[in-house]
Amino acid sequence: MFLRRFAGPLLAKVKESTGVVGLEVVPNAREVLISLYNKTLKEVQIIPPNAPYRKHVEAFTHQRLKVCQEEEDWELIEKRIACGQVEELIEDAQSELSLIPKMAEWKPWEVPDDYNCEIIEDKTPVPKHVPQHRSRPIPESFTHLANRAVSDETKIESSEAKAHSA
Repeated sequence: MFLRRFAGPLLAKVKESTGVVGLEVVPNAREVLISLYNKTLKEVQIIPPNAPYRKHVEAFTHQRLKVCQEEEDWELIEKRIACGQVEELIEDAQSELSLIPKMAEWKPWEVPDDYNCEIIEDKTPVPKHVPQHRSRPIPESFTHLANRAVSDETKIESSEAKAHSA
């Protein structure tokens, strides 16, 4: 335990390349991620507390921040979060930070009750030469957090309904 705690950062593997063109290695990725996740949690406060967007951003950001705080090694962070390399996680966090003010401006949670969304179905078959996106399975820990956010949303809605009926 002593060796891992104090010598771990000194003995950690050094990442030489991401293997992705244009994506440079970030030597202090863990610290950058922790900073970005803390900033995200602060910035998302401008979104109403009952908005599903805020709940989901807070849920996955808390989960990722916890992993980064618990793990020193970038390989373990990548493995536990299971959403790409730490450099990609940094890009994702930066994108989320730039999205928060836009979401606050757009307010997609304020859809009028009488709004009708047109659904367009296109049953044209996809040609065989066109690659189709196959998403990776969602990590179980994230699914648990997303389900908790949805159950929290249901609790809020039921408490609001009780308040209106009283």
